[in-house]
Amino acid sequence: MPLAVAALSHAPSFGNVDPGGETFAEINAAIDEVRAFVAAFAPDLVVVFGPDHFNGQLYSLMTPWAIGAAAEGVGDYGTTSGPLPVDAGAARRFHAAVLADGIDIGRSERMTVDHGVVQPLDFVFGRGFTQPIVPVFVNAIGLPLSPMKRVRLMGEAFGRAARAMDRRILFVASGGISHSPPIPRWDGAPDTVQERLVAYGPTPEERHQREQLIVRGIQAIADGKAPSDPLNEEWDSLVLGVLRSGDLTAADAWENGWFMAEGGSAAHEMRSWIAAYAALSTAGPYRLAVDHYWAVEKWGSGFAIQAAVTA
Repeated sequence: MPLAVAALSHAPSFGNVDPGGETFAEINAAIDEVRAFVAAFAPDLVVVFGPDHFNGQLYSLMTPWAIGAAAEGVGDYGTTSGPLPVDAGAARRFHAAVLADGIDIGRSERMTVDHGVVQPLDFVFGRGFTQPIVPVFVNAIGLPLSPMKRVRLMGEAFGRAARAMDRRILFVASGGISHSPPIPRWDGAPDTVQERLVAYGPTPEERHQREQLIVRGIQAIADGKAPSDPLNEEWDSLVLGVLRSGDLTAADAWENGWFMAEGGSAAHEMRSWIAAYAALSTAGPYRLAVDHYWAVEKWGSGFAIQAAVTA
């Protein structure tokens, strides 16, 4: 059965901080393109690869990746909250197949996901979506991280498992390109921060206050009142070029420290894109039907939107 990819950056600033000029209108027009692409592809099932921002996946048990057979969204930044329409049977079949293919992957029967998984689904299917999904957590910020080659092999295992199913499957990839938000790290952190990285369960009011603090920080960058690490458009172009090429083995040589030094503290969110395109590559050559990129200085982030299907 055919496979396809929809790959979209996510950002807390989306809809909260004006990126200036026509950028926001252009991004929304590109989302409309992906929405039309997905509607034409008419997937039976959506497998979404996405990171977490220490909202659901914590150091109480930090894994390189995990499949959710049941999941709920925390609803951060206005994304869909509560129980999500997970196809539990498909999730468990993927879990068994990917394990049998030599990839050690966990499974959660009670996964919690944040905007890293949900925002692109809201973009494509609308808030409160009912499209059956299988969420796959791809660790991007909980150091240490696996070698990049393992990400490609994990994605290929999902692609082979998908091709064995009698379903039209769309892989959604979620993550920013070059961007460097403040991210807490375990090593050297005070006890209070380490405790938050192990057990974070804020009240709705506490979560809202934290989100507003982050949005205000981004707005300060947009207003020129706070510094931000510069984007790396050259690095963005390199990474997107490899994804366009169809040869994901080029990513094997990307050393984790180099990836972060060039792309920023959250650059490893692109692991979700690598996994999705690796899955698609198992069905043969593919072509991009949607391909857009913006260096959004006022968001402090590279932002890209793509869609691809087997040729």
